[in-house]
Amino acid sequence: MNDHTSDPVNPASDPAPSAGANSPYTSFERIAQEWLNEQKANRRWRVFFRFGLLLIGLIAIWAAFDFKGTSKQVHTRHTAVIEIEGEIDAGSATASVNSILPALHDAFTDEGSVGIILRVNSPGGSPVQSAIVNDEINRLRKLYPKKPVYVVVEDMCASGCYYIAAAADRIYVSQASIVGSIGVLMSSFGFTGLMDKLGIERRLMTAGENKAMMDPFSAQNPRHKEFTQGMLKEIHQQFIAAVKHGRGKRLKESPEIFSGLFWTGSRAINLGLADGLGTVDSVARDVLKAEDLIDYTVREGLSDRVLKKFGAAVGESMAKTMTTEMFKPR
Repeated sequence: MNDHTSDPVNPASDPAPSAGANSPYTSFERIAQEWLNEQKANRRWRVFFRFGLLLIGLIAIWAAFDFKGTSKQVHTRHTAVIEIEGEIDAGSATASVNSILPALHDAFTDEGSVGIILRVNSPGGSPVQSAIVNDEINRLRKLYPKKPVYVVVEDMCASGCYYIAAAADRIYVSQASIVGSIGVLMSSFGFTGLMDKLGIERRLMTAGENKAMMDPFSAQNPRHKEFTQGMLKEIHQQFIAAVKHGRGKRLKESPEIFSGLFWTGSRAINLGLADGLGTVDSVARDVLKAEDLIDYTVREGLSDRVLKKFGAAVGESMAKTMTTEMFKPR
């Protein structure tokens, strides 16, 4: 007789449960998988925040011992070197008043420094920042008359950079260095013709008849142009006066010198804009007779660089995590 009941000795002979869409086993697996995914996500966040807190703690400890400049007195006989690199701007790391002035102070006040070399490589920048540095060099030279200031030009010393260099006792260049550009500029643009072609109307309201001066979407006002040109000429004259004061009779009589043109290092020597060929090492060795170089440049601290990179990394990581969570299959 055939018995269709299950064999108690052989459980494998039991009929398998249905694996249909409504099976309780399928629902349980889905719930378990979602729970596991959630736990993995939570673990990632915990690891991320723990790592972040650890990194912030390490940075805080490092910042307490992180020096952004050479403020220690060296005392041993040496040549002080200060680097001015890139555009002269208030936000620059090594080419702003906030970085150059403290470095100059440390270099001049150090008993061991016999002279200061400004190693420059800049296309210029803010006339205000340049003028402040020029004035400070002149002030410190009077306070410390036995400590000369020399400028060594690498690739370029133009415009505002030369404004600073003019305060030095001597300027040394390479034959192919770019030197000069003694001038002032203010640039803008105009869209009025294009706006007319596209049928765009400019609706500008101001309180003060000159408030919209230099507005690129309005027609140029002759009176505003005259006013701006006068302001540029005034700043240019300040620049010229600083160069004449610094270079004195070494300047050759040439109307082109203050025209905004620039020259090679060799030509700059002929025009009196520079004094000779030289490098930082050669000037320290042959002119100052102090081959040991001490860098006084105030640089961005390591903690600041790490914090910036950490901030960028945190933002990128959060963006990736949010994107993953938003577009993860449910």
